[in-house]
Amino acid sequence: MSAIARILIDRGFVVSGSDAKGSHVLTGLTARGVKTAIGQRAENLDLLTGGPTAVVISTAINPSNPELAAARERGIPIVRRASALAALMDGYRRVCVAGTHGKTSTTSMLTVALQHAGVDPSFAIGGELNESGTGAHSGSGDIFIAEADESDGSFLAYSPHGAIITNLEPDHLDHHGSAEAYTAVFDQFAQRIAPGGFLIACVDDPGVAALVGRLGVGSPRVIGYGRSATADVLLRDSEQFGHGSRMTIETQGRSHTLTLDVPGEHMALNAVAAFAAGLALGIDAEPLIDGLARYTGVRRRFEFKGRAAGVVVYDDYAHHPTEVSAQIAAARTIVGQGRLVVIFQPHLYSRTQTFAVAFGRALAGADLVIQMDVYGAREEPQVGVSGQLIVDAIPAGTAIVVYEPSMAATATTAAALLVPGDVVITMGAGDVTMIGPELLELLTAGEESR
Repeated sequence: MSAIARILIDRGFVVSGSDAKGSHVLTGLTARGVKTAIGQRAENLDLLTGGPTAVVISTAINPSNPELAAARERGIPIVRRASALAALMDGYRRVCVAGTHGKTSTTSMLTVALQHAGVDPSFAIGGELNESGTGAHSGSGDIFIAEADESDGSFLAYSPHGAIITNLEPDHLDHHGSAEAYTAVFDQFAQRIAPGGFLIACVDDPGVAALVGRLGVGSPRVIGYGRSATADVLLRDSEQFGHGSRMTIETQGRSHTLTLDVPGEHMALNAVAAFAAGLALGIDAEPLIDGLARYTGVRRRFEFKGRAAGVVVYDDYAHHPTEVSAQIAAARTIVGQGRLVVIFQPHLYSRTQTFAVAFGRALAGADLVIQMDVYGAREEPQVGVSGQLIVDAIPAGTAIVVYEPSMAATATTAAALLVPGDVVITMGAGDVTMIGPELLELLTAGEESR
């Protein structure tokens, strides 16, 4: 939503909006000229003289939201977020990045690579680039890069010139209802690629490979990427290098060496996807490789938060078992002799209930897990569904587990358990991101008192 607001204000629209609580994002929008309010009330519609001509909403907005209810009563047109973004992309060469995991990082990598190649793309990303501190920009070029959210099927509002699908496995079953329905919406998305367009597909992923196999006559040009011998853009010889990795990318009979400044096999694959999309857009390989080498990450994607008392703290958005497992594996490459400590907050009661066993298996890869209670977001609490489900699912003899259901006590609990050399990741899609700074303050205070 903040991305859409930024692009609208850049294009000369008068924009207002509200959020449930203050944040640096809201402060940044205010500085750019957006009229903002903290707290959601019907009178916020009057932030603009005469009221808004349209109200844009995300899927996180409850139908009973007072601003939404007031807009309906006043007859103000209500526009879904995806429809608004689709309208902003009209007239551009649109590239939409989809997949169960890795959308934000891949969209960001492609954006940074194009910027370093001398292209000024417009972009809308579900995160903030470390390089620019923003997740949106209205560029001067003819390319628009957008993260495509499948959670409610709203990415079917887009008709991209090109698309990336990073992977495909069941998620968001609270909306889609079944794994089959979730898969079907990706099939429909691939069919919406414009004639003459392209699909960058991870052929290593079984779900994506099956989707490619279902494409029929008139389907887009498919460019496969990955480690598989069938890939058109092949990832080879990836190895850990410092905080990131060094790899070889082969395509069209040429080899390219890329040193990436973010760790993990999943990030290496995301970089190859971005490289393949850049080539498909007609950009030369060398500036793309140079741009990807300069990519330093996105806020909340293994974001370094600080160091105190010999403990290093990162923050990550992982909220699906596959993402949790991938980030733990990536973190393992930099832990050294210390312990890997994960402070995990599950996101949504429905997801916790569906994936509790898978979360347990994923978290078993840590040395110490401090398990928080569920961040409900848009959902009401469900009887019998709590963080304890995940605690019970972590296999015996693997990670040490501490259950801390109190958000207010989590940082204190963690600080008492940590020792020099530990690497901590606060992990989840909710307000667990607030724990890192508090934890660093506690560790610093403890160090100074000794």
